[in-house]
Amino acid sequence: MTVTLTVEPGTAATAAAPVSPPGPRRRRGVSSDASGAALHRPWWVPWLWIAPAVAAAVTFGLVPFLNTIALSFTDAKPLGGASGFVGAANYQRLLTDADFWLATKNSVLYLVCVVPAMMLLPLLLAVLVEKKIPFIGFFRSAFYTPVVASVVVVGFSWQFLLRDDGIVNALLLDLKVLQEPLPFLTDTTLLLFSSMAMTVWKGLGWYMVFYLAALGNVPKELHEAASVDGAGWLRRFWHITVPGVRPTMLLVGTLSAIGSLRVFTEIYMLGGASGGPGGQARTIPFYIRDTGLDPLDGNAGYGAAVSIALFLMTVGFTLLGRRLSKRDED
Repeated sequence: MTVTLTVEPGTAATAAAPVSPPGPRRRRGVSSDASGAALHRPWWVPWLWIAPAVAAAVTFGLVPFLNTIALSFTDAKPLGGASGFVGAANYQRLLTDADFWLATKNSVLYLVCVVPAMMLLPLLLAVLVEKKIPFIGFFRSAFYTPVVASVVVVGFSWQFLLRDDGIVNALLLDLKVLQEPLPFLTDTTLLLFSSMAMTVWKGLGWYMVFYLAALGNVPKELHEAASVDGAGWLRRFWHITVPGVRPTMLLVGTLSAIGSLRVFTEIYMLGGASGGPGGQARTIPFYIRDTGLDPLDGNAGYGAAVSIALFLMTVGFTLLGRRLSKRDED
């Protein structure tokens, strides 16, 4: 059907805008370009996607943490049995426990020595393997190999290297550097530093990957301009590379500090189940095992209190790293 509109001279014609049929009312909080399925989806459906992760975090993270706090106020035994509420007695014992403070000193010494090495050595390694040269992929893979190796296998390898008749002592004796073997595994101080060296060696490749990603964001023009001005490699590294990767350095420092406070396997593999001669090389995790998990005379409540102390130390160093990071951003 055709409709003809006739307009008389001297009059104006106005055409009304077509009225669209009413559509479904849009929900509050749903964008205008949402699909029809999203318009009719219940509000709780998105939560189903994160429910497994939340359930796992609560089951394996929050619940054990709360249970550890509650356990620290008891005198529970490792293998179960009757336990009673002892209040803050376990925490009072910490203040006068010489073995706990020795383990704390070893852990802090571990952190002080390992963290600077972890912040600097992987950066130098990343600068070396960043260059586009033949077979560089092979070297990157070789440097990363210790990361994927089992820490137990690495521990046995370092035992073979550092024992009295091992390769290191044999080489030093053949070169007439030493008159007698160094007790790397039987002297407390040498055992701690040997464990630190093992930790650094195993973690170099991991943090190297962090720095490789950060170095990709450092402008090459800055290096070129500095090179034209006559700046040497060391000066360019200190004034361009280090400032460019400083946020990553703070991240590496925080992660390596947390790992240093939690170190256990290195001491166990090199020093044995006793934690070195007389247990003098034990760290806090090692001490938690000895005091809280010994099936004969262990005290799970006291071990839980030591665990809470370790947790507070870890949180403290994490907050310190976060504060340094924010100061760097400002």
